Amino acid sequence: MGSGQAPVILASGSAIRKQLLSGAGLRFTVDAADIDERAVAMSLAEQPVAERARGLAAAKALSVASRHPGALVIGADQMLELDGEVLSKALTASAARNVLKRLRGRAHHLHSGVAIAKNGEIVWSLAQSATLHVRAFSDRWLDDYCATAGEALTKSVGAYQLEGLGVQLFERIEGDYFTILGLPLLPLLAELRRLGLIED
Repeated sequence: MGSGQAPVILASGSAIRKQLLSGAGLRFTVDAADIDERAVAMSLAEQPVAERARGLAAAKALSVASRHPGALVIGADQMLELDGEVLSKALTASAARNVLKRLRGRAHHLHSGVAIAKNGEIVWSLAQSATLHVRAFSDRWLDDYCATAGEALTKSVGAYQLEGLGVQLFERIEGDYFTILGLPLLPLLAELRRLGLIED
């Protein structure tokens, strides 16, 4: 990034999103958004789930952009949809186990939204979706998984991290790997190149 270019800020405290952007060589700072996600989601309730994820990403980007005039702020959000129902992050290990039992032997969708805001406006946004097919694992295997995963069960929607132990939950996935991790990275990088933030 040259001296005349706008600073880049990630409006997310997600460790995996930070890792993805850092790994791609992007220079940025982090200022996690603090919005009423439930209220925003309610206002978008009539939209398809993917659009709700994009709307939440935009709300986060705009919230942080209001504190950083001139900066390009990246917001992101992810939603899990099972048979038309949106599932939230489990708050306890017991609740996470119940979520995993619901996902067992079925397909669900992950919808990841990303948005870039600058000076109070969304300059770009996108939603991508992936379909994940969970295998019919045994209760014994589930007990072992939950014991091994520990606190990580409550860190992400679906109670798994595909980049780690959670990959054992699945028989197949359809869609972009980065979208599953919660950040549609390739289209985001393409837009940052278009904006001149990274070399083309």
